[in-house]
Amino acid sequence: MAQITLDNVTKRFADGYEAVRDMNLEAADGEFVILVGPSGCGKSTALRMIAGLEEITEGELRIGDEVVNDLPAKDRDVAMVFQNYALYPHMSVRGNMGFALRLRGVPGDEIARKVEEAARILDLTEHLERKPSQLSGGQRQRVAMGRAIVRDPRAFLMDEPLSNLDAKLRVQMRTELSRLQQRLETTTIYVTHDQTEAMTLGDRVAVMRSGVLQQVGSPMELYEHPRNLFVAGFIGSPAMNFMAARVDGDSVHLPIGDVTLPQVRELVGDRGRSLIAGIRPESFEDPALVSEAGHGMTFKTRLDVVESMGSEVYAHFAVSSDERVDSEELRELAEDAGAGEVPGGDEERVTARLDPATGVREREEAELWFDPRRIHLFDPDSGESLTAR
Repeated sequence: MAQITLDNVTKRFADGYEAVRDMNLEAADGEFVILVGPSGCGKSTALRMIAGLEEITEGELRIGDEVVNDLPAKDRDVAMVFQNYALYPHMSVRGNMGFALRLRGVPGDEIARKVEEAARILDLTEHLERKPSQLSGGQRQRVAMGRAIVRDPRAFLMDEPLSNLDAKLRVQMRTELSRLQQRLETTTIYVTHDQTEAMTLGDRVAVMRSGVLQQVGSPMELYEHPRNLFVAGFIGSPAMNFMAARVDGDSVHLPIGDVTLPQVRELVGDRGRSLIAGIRPESFEDPALVSEAGHGMTFKTRLDVVESMGSEVYAHFAVSSDERVDSEELRELAEDAGAGEVPGGDEERVTARLDPATGVREREEAELWFDPRRIHLFDPDSGESLTAR
């Protein structure tokens, strides 16, 4: 095991494009760090630089106390798990898992011991003599992980290892991965596009955008105190709702009503009075089901769509305002989510996550409650949060 440190690391290609810019990140010994962000944000390039598969243009990369910028990939003692498994179809599970050790000249009895130990950890013992074609997707991914485990590396590097699995299997594999990392206590850097994976797996999460690290922190820190619009919109499912806001004294005027925030003048300062407000879906509720309804505000709206998920209800409605929420960060998030071409008209769409006991109905007017203490305020020009601590 070893600490991994990126110190002002930059990757610039021959055409001048910077895939990663001035990246500073430290994964402590035994820590599980997630790199997350939209497609093309530089997360996989950063991982490949750590692995030695991409050259570093500027900066310094250390594994343990050793600077490894010029060290070949085979000498870095790190193990990668890829999205596509990369198993040899003609070899058995046993052969695939022990292949790297055979290349290194490890004695056969030691290879057998390590393979069987990894197979027990991954529940693959009864599959050791099978070929990859005889396995399910989840089993193949476990074989790929087993191949990495038997090497007993200083660090695991995982590049979207679960993205080829179906939704139910991904949930199961997330749990297995978390248990495995806790058991092995090996430094792990894991790349994913899925923020749910990031929130459930990582000790710390690093959010990237356009090659630049936006924020690093625990999952709850990123959720509760996002540093900017991009992090706020990327972390959370369903995503945070954004709407235009205007400040007047201690009041914040929203399309759904006015709320009083005594600290708002101190937060806004001289940045101007027009802001972007962010409200998470779970900050809304049916007022009939809120024990402290007096501490929030209620408003009426017509619900366009109501989706019952069993354990919760998603209520979708629209709000109109004289000002539209517009920022480069939110446009990028919409495009990444596949909503960049969805017509929005002159209204902002809002999603509320409600208790399943709610009585709201689709295409009917409903009264909703939300907690103004959980509002996030952002500077519309810089995108920076004014409320993050």
